[in-house]
Amino acid sequence: MAQRVLIIDDDTRLTSMLAEYLSAAGFTVEAHPNARMGLAALHRQDSDLLILDLMLPDADGFDVCRQIRTSSDIPILMLTARGEETDRVVGLEIGADDYLSKPFSSRELLARLRALLRRRASSASSVLRFGHLEIDPGSRTAKVDGRDAPMTSYQFDLLVALAERPGRVLSREQLMDLVKGEELEAFDRSIDVHISRIRSVIETDPKHPRRIITVRGTGYVFARSQDEGA
Repeated sequence: MAQRVLIIDDDTRLTSMLAEYLSAAGFTVEAHPNARMGLAALHRQDSDLLILDLMLPDADGFDVCRQIRTSSDIPILMLTARGEETDRVVGLEIGADDYLSKPFSSRELLARLRALLRRRASSASSVLRFGHLEIDPGSRTAKVDGRDAPMTSYQFDLLVALAERPGRVLSREQLMDLVKGEELEAFDRSIDVHISRIRSVIETDPKHPRRIITVRGTGYVFARSQDEGA
């Protein structure tokens, strides 16, 4: 069955071009010009991925992203004509999985979509357990003390990449390579923003993390406690 992409963007010329290009690449595409219609479509039928414009005629894209994240972990690729780093950081902090500034090439967009969908589809058979933290790559869920630890698809994949390699220091570049599966444009603070969000839901004290440790000048390491063995 073709994977379903939902587009919420009021640029009808762009969405028509994207729909034609993505359909030719094997996707089923549905596009809506405003947040009201797009959210209704998202609730009406499951989609595999959402392309969301930051500036919509009836809502702010950031607010739409926040609303979606209260009930769905669908991968979100955010589009915007504004390329400031602040906007990209805010988008990642509130739950977007990736960010692309206009204008962009259709080939790059397709590569990013496929990378997001590969990460979502990848799964492992065994559940990872570290004290109060339980990570199930198969169901793509993380729990702390039995309670859901909500995070985006990208953040979950970062957590798995670290947790599958406990004790190994991973650079930001290695993490981007492990999670994306291919080299795509990134920016220096993207991994740090995602790690901060992961810590906020799995660490007892996010300001003094004991599970995901920063190795200054290098990257991050997932730490086992002493009673969890090597």
